[in-house]
Amino acid sequence: MLNRLIIFSILNFAALGLGGLLAGKGATSIWYASLSKAPWTPPGWVFGVTWVLIMVCFSFYLAYLWPLTENKSTLIGLLIIQYALNIAWNPAFFRYHNIAIGLIIILMLTLLVGYIQLLYWSNLKTKSLLLLPYFIWLIIATSLNAYAFIKN
Repeated sequence: MLNRLIIFSILNFAALGLGGLLAGKGATSIWYASLSKAPWTPPGWVFGVTWVLIMVCFSFYLAYLWPLTENKSTLIGLLIIQYALNIAWNPAFFRYHNIAIGLIIILMLTLLVGYIQLLYWSNLKTKSLLLLPYFIWLIIATSLNAYAFIKN
């Protein structure tokens, strides 16, 4: 279990870091500061804390799931798509200022994470709740992106 947890933690935090790197100035940019943001937008520090919590929970989720999954190629494929979407959102939204493409990406990511949760529920039962913070945060982030799309 510990080896799997370490491997998935490295993968998850590497993807998180790469997404941040590709975002450019991200939330500190003049462009982002000038956007009309949703009234429910949390303070900046919440994003960092939340993503760390999400990646810790996601790492445990995957460490528990891996040995219980018969078709590992399906899981690997879903994870590759999940990482690609998660990483791609940052440059689409922050670097290229493409709010519409960002919204499409985050909608796809939200649906994918929800699908993963449902697909593997029978494998993990209540341990599947470890994926819930990720899914809930994606719903919130999608609403923030949608608001930015509508208002800007």
